[in-house]
Amino acid sequence: MTALTDRTDDRWDDGFIARSRPRPVDAGEEDAAEAGDEGDEALVRAVSGAGSDGGKSTAPPLSPEAQALRQRLDALRQLVGLSRTRLDGKTLAEAGRVLDEAAARRGLSPQHTVVAIAGATGSGKSTLFNSLAGVQISETGLRRPTTAAPIACSWSDGAAGLLDRLEIPGRLRRRPRETAEAETLRGMVLVDLPDLDSAVGAHRDHVDRVLALVDAVVWVVDPEKYADAVLHERYLRPLAGHAEVTFVVLNQVDRLPGEAADLVLDDLRRLLDEDGIALGEHGEPGATVLGLSALTGDGVGELRELLGQFTQEKGAATRRISADVDRAAVRLRPLYVADGHAGPEIGEAARAEFEDRLAEAVGACAAGLAAERAWRRNAGKACGTPWLRLWRWYENRRAPRTLAGLAALAAIGGRGQAVQQAPVEEEVTARQRVEQAVRVVADEAVAGLPEPWAQAVRETAVRGADGLPEALDEIAVTLGAAVAVPNAKPPRPAWWPAAVLTQAAMTLLQIFGGLWLVGQIVGVLEPKLMPPVLLMVAGIIGGPLVEWACSIAARGPARRYGQDAERKLRQAAAGCGRARVLEPVAAELLRYREVREQYAAVAAGGTRLSTTRQ
Repeated sequence: MTALTDRTDDRWDDGFIARSRPRPVDAGEEDAAEAGDEGDEALVRAVSGAGSDGGKSTAPPLSPEAQALRQRLDALRQLVGLSRTRLDGKTLAEAGRVLDEAAARRGLSPQHTVVAIAGATGSGKSTLFNSLAGVQISETGLRRPTTAAPIACSWSDGAAGLLDRLEIPGRLRRRPRETAEAETLRGMVLVDLPDLDSAVGAHRDHVDRVLALVDAVVWVVDPEKYADAVLHERYLRPLAGHAEVTFVVLNQVDRLPGEAADLVLDDLRRLLDEDGIALGEHGEPGATVLGLSALTGDGVGELRELLGQFTQEKGAATRRISADVDRAAVRLRPLYVADGHAGPEIGEAARAEFEDRLAEAVGACAAGLAAERAWRRNAGKACGTPWLRLWRWYENRRAPRTLAGLAALAAIGGRGQAVQQAPVEEEVTARQRVEQAVRVVADEAVAGLPEPWAQAVRETAVRGADGLPEALDEIAVTLGAAVAVPNAKPPRPAWWPAAVLTQAAMTLLQIFGGLWLVGQIVGVLEPKLMPPVLLMVAGIIGGPLVEWACSIAARGPARRYGQDAERKLRQAAAGCGRARVLEPVAAELLRYREVREQYAAVAAGGTRLSTTRQ
């Protein structure tokens, strides 16, 4: 034993002595045969210091699968960045973990494939681990649990960085015996895990931690516990999307008589199918299911060959990360995909209704009608008879004596509190209309959106509506007063001067006819009653007739003037609403479309039959 220890270098000596099973001596074991018989204990080399690169090496050119995965990871990174201010940290924790683990794995050796052997108590996983290594590395026996911490065995150097990531200490890192069979597994790092159903909580924590980091898993089950609920509900079912990197091994088939092994394997496949795991049968990609006996070696060679081929493909890490991205995409789907809402946006009908409500709140229609009345009133003043003007002037002088004038005086004296309530109620009504308009357009915009983004859109609309009533009040005071105040003089059409001259002529006819008639009455002029009477009648009839004709002609221009005033006020209110509500909401919807596009890139390839059973 001392001679063997002296012949090994320091990096191999970790103080761990492993007993090998009795086996024929081949050329690769000549030194061991000279040191003692084939049943002597042999030292197994540790790999804690193997590989000066620490598990890092220059990456080869990316395969098409790796390039597609890189694009998906980039999209997931952008998705998390765009969503960080909209979703809580717990929601994005899974995606962040996938990104972190993917970056950590891609920074380590791509030439190695890390495979974990997991199983329940008594399934024989440690025996299978030793059988694949060709030497007893992991302890086996009747004591449960036998494996207390993960033990790693590497078939080549350069895996130290990967084992550091798995937090496997140097004293638990081993190398297999150098044989021709071991050469087929070069590049593989095999990890023996504690029992997944161990009564010790620390053991289960080891299993969960390592399973989240390895490239592939060999699940070892036995004929008694292959349908165990803990195995299927806690591990196999949640990892159903990782079928391509999953091996399910029915161990201890030597205990099953006759065709019982085939029946158990068929039932195991049925359970896996119910778990949603795609089975790699008939040339289709998926999980590998086979039976073997680690104790007798029956079927172990087939598993070794499958693992060797799997390792040489060097695609396990890519497939594992891709499956992790698939699972993260499935969990994030309710947050980004709005079923039946192909293009979230504010429709034209919703925009028009929103602008109509704002125009109603600002009084655009009433202002237009007031402007129209003001135009017609000015037209009446310009084209009316002088006698009508005098009458209106007289009525204005009598205004304080009317009921309206008395009410105004009472209000000035402080007795018009009830009269002043109307503007307050009108202001409250206008504010309610604005709030209702914002709620309606927000509900229209979020129809079908996932709840987090719908909430973000609503909050954006509410923030924009905070100062909207005040802004609309300012518009109503400035622009509305300019177009609706009766004293404002609208622009005069070209026919007004002609109408004014005609009206003046009618008035002159009345005055001239009246003076002529008075002259005849006093005897200054020759009595001819008919001409002055005709002139007076022509003026008296012609004046109202001209006024009536002008009122008819003023209807069209007055209506257009009122419509123009209403349009200006409506456009001003709509512009204020667009700037404060519609544009921020549209920007939020645009952000959602961006993240949804990123999610589509993340989910691309997530429906592959090779990783997920549809």
